[in-house]
Amino acid sequence: MKADIAAYVSRCLTYSKVKAEHQKPSGLLVQPEIPEWKWEKITMDFVIKLTKMANGYDTIWVIVDSLTKSAHFLPMRETDLMEKLMMLYMKEVVTRHGVPVSIISYHDGRFTSLFWKALHKALGTQLDMSTAYHPQTDGQSKRTIQTLEDMLRACVLDFGKSWDRHLPLVKFFYNKSYHTNIKAAPFEALYGRKCRSPVCWAEVGDAQLTGPAIIHETTEKIVQIKSRIQAARDRQKSYANIRRKPLEFQVGDRVMLKVSPWKGVVRFGKRGKLNPRYVGPFKVIERVRTVAYKLKLSQQLSPVHNTFYVSNLKKCLSDESLVIPLEELHVNDKLHFVEEPVEVVDHEIK
Repeated sequence: MKADIAAYVSRCLTYSKVKAEHQKPSGLLVQPEIPEWKWEKITMDFVIKLTKMANGYDTIWVIVDSLTKSAHFLPMRETDLMEKLMMLYMKEVVTRHGVPVSIISYHDGRFTSLFWKALHKALGTQLDMSTAYHPQTDGQSKRTIQTLEDMLRACVLDFGKSWDRHLPLVKFFYNKSYHTNIKAAPFEALYGRKCRSPVCWAEVGDAQLTGPAIIHETTEKIVQIKSRIQAARDRQKSYANIRRKPLEFQVGDRVMLKVSPWKGVVRFGKRGKLNPRYVGPFKVIERVRTVAYKLKLSQQLSPVHNTFYVSNLKKCLSDESLVIPLEELHVNDKLHFVEEPVEVVDHEIK
């Protein structure tokens, strides 16, 4: 009887919406591929809502190379048109490093615009959007932004003045600082030699390399960097997958979508502690790579991007045939359920 009750309750739609999960999060860690060469695969993000400067700058465009971890910090206005961003991108990235093979970015309106898509289609660059609520997709740019904000905050505290005056200095010291993943500074990984800083202009040992020696040294460094990144990724994956379980869905499955019941957090129009933990059910219409799925959302959620990481989903077991209409239930004066025979299904004579 206990097993029957558990099966019946698990198929209740209200139960599916309010029951908290106490198992390991679903979805094993899947990482982007390691690039073959410098500035082939990059990530982009924005630091917004900064203090507005006299020249109108209130946003920083962060562009990071996935292989060497070298970064560009480009000051801009949040209201800048796409044409201006395109000129900035061509000047700072394409003219210095060539056209990237792929770009990972989040679903900002600027990155999803038809102009941006048409530009990169013409250039031959593949645009990949990060999965909602899955920080590992564009974790490199998020981590870089965290470091950038800390460095800018420290500069403003120590030296005063506006943040845009310190941005070139912050970029210089970020790119010459040691990076644990690649076991080198981004500047050294990019150019094959150590960066000369104002405190030690005499560090020119690597500059004595000329011709084929520089090419050989640079190629060797790239091989080392790729092996170090792979080791760091394997370590990260082993740590992450200990606390996760695999979960897969098929096209046509019905799933529940997780929303946040926490105070002060609004997700998909839901706010408040006693709101449902899950909404749905929704039908899976496409599997996007390994751990992301595209759902057929209701009209109410049409502004929300319909691709979700698997940890935000759970299988919907609700069975509408088990729902008992209330008008068919009969109770007596003492509120006891009254059973009435419907038909004799079997009989036996002893």
